[in-house]
Amino acid sequence: SPISRSAMFLGKVVGGATDTFIQSSILLFIGYIFTVTGFMQGVDFSLPSLLTAVAFLIVTTCGTASLGLIIGSQMESIEGFQLVGSFVIFPMFFLSGALFPTNNLPPYLAPLIFLDPITYAVDGLRGALIGVSTFPIIFDFAVVCLFTAAMMVIGTHAFKKMRV
Repeated sequence: SPISRSAMFLGKVVGGATDTFIQSSILLFIGYIFTVTGFMQGVDFSLPSLLTAVAFLIVTTCGTASLGLIIGSQMESIEGFQLVGSFVIFPMFFLSGALFPTNNLPPYLAPLIFLDPITYAVDGLRGALIGVSTFPIIFDFAVVCLFTAAMMVIGTHAFKKMRV
């Protein structure tokens, strides 16, 4: 190929992140419609809140797309990727607090919750859109940025070592 593996990795990250970002934007739009029509209250769709939410979505989608590519670069089959990906991505989502409050989980899961970068993305989005967060929004954003940077560095390295 005339382009480097690093460039291929970055292109795949941008492609995957764009797809996920579009899906997330559709959900935000539906939330906006529900808020405007009165079905949902307490959500702040002001420009600063939306820009903060978009920043979280962009960084988070790049990080999770990179993680998926790291896993995929180590797999020899699609089935293996799907299996391993499910064992990694689903627990991250499940423990993030996106589905239910994390304070209702058993205490022995607390370390996993605090190590999960998606926890900070969900917390940051909640902080931006409804004004309720566990951590300061800047801390949430820093954690998500560190996760994404680490995944991109590891992913670039994994792609360079990948055998085709």
